[in-house]
Amino acid sequence: MRARDFRLYFSGQAISLLGSWIQQVALVWLVYRITGSAALLGVTTFVALVPQLLVGPLAGAWIDRQDKRRWLIGVQSLLGLQALTLAGLSAAGWIGPALIVAMSALLGVLNSFDAPLRHALISAYVRDKDDLPNALALNSMLVNGGRFIGPPIAGLLLGLTSEATCFALNALSFLSLIVAVLRAEGRPLQRAGGSVGRVFKEGARYVWSTWSVRVLIAALAVVNLTASSYATLLPILAKDVFLGDARTLGLLWGAAGGGAFVGTSTLAGVKSLPRLSFGVIGAVALCAAGLAVTGVGGLVALACLGLAMIGFGVAVSNAGINMLLQSSAPDALRGRVVSFFMAARFGADAIGGLLAGLLAAWLGVRHTLWVEGVVLAVCLVFLFKRRKRLREAFGP
Repeated sequence: MRARDFRLYFSGQAISLLGSWIQQVALVWLVYRITGSAALLGVTTFVALVPQLLVGPLAGAWIDRQDKRRWLIGVQSLLGLQALTLAGLSAAGWIGPALIVAMSALLGVLNSFDAPLRHALISAYVRDKDDLPNALALNSMLVNGGRFIGPPIAGLLLGLTSEATCFALNALSFLSLIVAVLRAEGRPLQRAGGSVGRVFKEGARYVWSTWSVRVLIAALAVVNLTASSYATLLPILAKDVFLGDARTLGLLWGAAGGGAFVGTSTLAGVKSLPRLSFGVIGAVALCAAGLAVTGVGGLVALACLGLAMIGFGVAVSNAGINMLLQSSAPDALRGRVVSFFMAARFGADAIGGLLAGLLAAWLGVRHTLWVEGVVLAVCLVFLFKRRKRLREAFGP
C-alpha cells in the first residue's frame, strides 16, 4: 500500500467490485422471484460463467499482446453499459427469463477479458516483485470484502427499492476503476510477440508441463465445481428452506462473504509459498466440512456457520492458488497463467452452478450439498497424499 499507483488501483477496484456483488445478488433474486425455478438459477449461473472457460484462455493469449491498461478501461466501460441496460429493462418491466439469460451471457463474455486484465495489471502497480503475493492477497481480500458487504446491502436495497436500482448502482461503480486507471501511471508490462495461436500454445505448454501448476489448477476446478456452487443454491435456501425473503438471502450470502473476507485477510501476511501450499489443502478440507454443515438445515444460524466455513475455504483456495501460480510464473506468461486460472475457476463454477441447480430440482438442496461434499473429500485425499511434493515445488 506504500505505492501510490497500487493505492489508486486498490480503491477503484473496491468500489467497482462492491457494485458487482450488489448486481449479482439482485440478479439471482430477480430470476427466482419471477420464475421460482431452481434449474433456471443454474442455467443463469452457467451462461454467466462458461464464457470464461471457453473464451478465457484465448483471451489471456490476446491480452498478453495488448496494452492492458487501455483495454481494461474499454472493458469496464462496456460492463457499465451492460449494467445500465439491465437496469433500464428491469425498470420498464420488460425483463424476462430469455433476456436475463442473454444479458448474463454478455456479462460472461465481458468478464472473460475483464478478470485477466485486472489481475495481470496488478504487477504494473507494485514496485517490488517480492510484494506481489501481498498485493494479490489484498486484491482477493477486496473481492471477498465486496462479497461480505455487498449482499446485505443488496438485500436492504431489494427490500426498499428494486432490482433496477441495484443494477443502476453497479453501472455507476465502474467509473471508479476507470478513473483510477487513468490517474495511475504504473510501469510498462512486457508484451508477448507472435500470433495469438502461438502465444496460446506457449501458455498451454507451460501449464501442462509444470506439475505443480497442473495439480493446482485441477484442484481449483474441483473446489469451484462443488463448494462455489453454494451461490446458486442460496435463493432456494432463503425462500424455500427458511421461508425468508431478500433480507434472508442477504444474510446467508453475507455469512459466506464474511468467511471469505476473513480468509483472504489472513493471506495478506503470508510470504512463504511452501507454507501457503499447505494452507490451500487445509482450505479444501474446510470447504468439505462447510458443505456438510450447511446441508444439515434446520436453523439459519447453523447454515450461516456452514456458509462462513465454505466462504473461508473457497476464498483461501482460490486466492492461495492464484498467489502460488502468479508468484512462480514468468512475467511474459503471467496474463496467460491468469487466464487459465480464471478459466478453471469460473468455468468449473459455471458447470457446478448448472449441476447444482439441476440436482437441487431432483434431490433437494440439502442432498445436493452433501453430494458435493463427498466429491470434494475425494479431492482432499488426493492432495493430502501429494502434500510434500507440492510444498517442495515452491521452495525448501
